[in-house]
Amino acid sequence: MVHEIEYRIIGHDMQAVVIILDKNETVRAEAGAMMYMDQHIEMETSTGGGLMAGLKRKIAGESFFITTYTCKGDRAEVAFAAPYPGQIVPIDLGQTGTILCQRDAYLCSASGIEVTVALTKKLGAGFFGGEGFILQKLSAPSGLAFVHAGGTVLERHLAAGEHLKVDTGCLVGFQESVDYDISLAKGIKSAVFGGEGLFLAKLTGPGTVWLQTLPFSRMANRIYSAVGGSKGETKRGGALGIVGDLLGGDD
Repeated sequence: MVHEIEYRIIGHDMQAVVIILDKNETVRAEAGAMMYMDQHIEMETSTGGGLMAGLKRKIAGESFFITTYTCKGDRAEVAFAAPYPGQIVPIDLGQTGTILCQRDAYLCSASGIEVTVALTKKLGAGFFGGEGFILQKLSAPSGLAFVHAGGTVLERHLAAGEHLKVDTGCLVGFQESVDYDISLAKGIKSAVFGGEGLFLAKLTGPGTVWLQTLPFSRMANRIYSAVGGSKGETKRGGALGIVGDLLGGDD
C-alpha cells in the first residue's frame, strides 16, 4: 500500500525535503540522503526486497541498500538533502503514471513506490543518448516520489506527435508514454563547433518531460577546468586556487 505523505521543500540552490509522518507512516530514501530525523523516527536499512532488488537498484545508479524511516510516535519529521546544487521535484505517480529518469535522480519516496531498472528500447538511444542503456523506473499506483536535478528544473508537456530535441545531459526524466530516441545534429559545423556534441535526445509526446539547466557532469567539468587551468586563481588566493595548490603543487 502506498501512503500519501505531507512534506515541505526548503532552500533555494541547495534544497532539502522535510517529510512529516504520522504514527506508523513510512518513507523510503536513498542510503546516505538523510539530513536529520526526530527522536520518534526509527531507521532500518535493507536491500528492500532481497539480493536481486539491491542489485537492480545498484545497476540503476542508486546504492545497493535502501533505508526505511518509520514514525513510532504521534507525529515526527525526517529530512533528506540534495547531493549537489539544484532542485528537488515532487512527482505524484498517481497522476503521471510510471516515470523513467536519469540514473541518480531518485532521492526519496512514499513507501510502496518501486525503484527498478529500465532499459532503453532503442539501440541508438542506448549508445548515444547520454544516459546509456540504463534508466531508473519509478512506478506505483499512487504516491509521491522526489527526484533531484541540477540547476533549475523545467517541466514541459508534449502533445501527441509533438517532439523536443534536448541536450542529452539536460534530460532528467519523462513519462513512460513519451518516446525516447536520439537525433543526429545537422551539419558538421553544428556537430563539431556547436558545443552540444553530435547527438541530441529526441522526445516525442504525448507526455511530460523534466529538464535540468545544470547537469552535474557539466558543473564537474567546469570545476575541473578551473582547478587545473590558470594559476591566476591561485595567486588571488581563491578557493579553487587553494584546491589547485593541493592537487598540483606550486611551481
